[in-house]
Amino acid sequence: MADRPLIIDGLQYGNWSEEIFAQMHTGGVSAVHATICYHENFRETVANIERWNRWFERYARHITPGRTAADVRRAHAEGRTAIVFGFQNCSPIEDDIGLIEIVHTLGARFMQLSYNNQSLLATGCYEAEDPGITRFGRQAIAEMNRVGLVIDMSHSAERSTLEAIELSERPIAITHANPASWHPARRNKSDDVLRALGESGGMLGFSTYPHHLRAGGNCTVDEFCAMIADTAELMGIDHIGIGSDLCQNQPDSVVEWMRVGRWSKEADYGEGSADNPGFPPQPPWFGDNTDFVNLIDGLTAAGFGAEETAKVMGGNWLSFFERSFGPV
Repeated sequence: MADRPLIIDGLQYGNWSEEIFAQMHTGGVSAVHATICYHENFRETVANIERWNRWFERYARHITPGRTAADVRRAHAEGRTAIVFGFQNCSPIEDDIGLIEIVHTLGARFMQLSYNNQSLLATGCYEAEDPGITRFGRQAIAEMNRVGLVIDMSHSAERSTLEAIELSERPIAITHANPASWHPARRNKSDDVLRALGESGGMLGFSTYPHHLRAGGNCTVDEFCAMIADTAELMGIDHIGIGSDLCQNQPDSVVEWMRVGRWSKEADYGEGSADNPGFPPQPPWFGDNTDFVNLIDGLTAAGFGAEETAKVMGGNWLSFFERSFGPV
């Protein structure tokens, strides 16, 4: 693994276990942005952090907390994986702007302003109307900028995403999505969004989640890496990385929590759910953390040089962490 580039995954939500942590080690993964919240309130999120603290003790030979770029570099040197905490919703801050600094102090480094629905801050991608960033959202963006909590718009609607890019004084991230021009999933992003993201210095993480892929789980690694090459032309090579959205070993029942939470009595899952309400099968070239080598080989085959491949596989995320995780 000595000749492999530093690898960072911009988003995973696994059914965490020693097996997965060992696969991160085998795959040479130096950092993973791990979702620790979907719909939890503040106290429930703290309980999730407590659980992670126990895992850090129990599996210290494989994983370590990742709160800074220096933590990632240290993990890389030690052959471990830095775990970076992130929220896929703004529910942990409830209606209290003061909790933004608190969750950052507790280790959170990414927070989506909305999941699929309207939140107190922004609009999710499944809403029929998108009025954009709310009054609270404008204040939250400023406070997130101040403390170093990255704004993530992966599940947000078009206007809200464009407004977040414009309002934020620091570059934002879309940690796990693909271009809608390549595959028109509701969660994938328009060229207008991707262009604005790149011009503002933000980051896009490419998703291997089958609902985000052309042909779903039948998408080939060559097709995926050709899409990355096209997006590099649109956004610039310095603003793209991997955000696999790998949900390894999760039972199908977890989809109900992810997509419905506590807000509905009915299964309102959204895209692709009528025929396949559970987790779709991953493409064969990316099933767990030992498969990043397939992406490295695919990028090489798509014409990326060694330096460009290193940027996409983790170097760009590391530079973004360096600029983003601390206070202004």
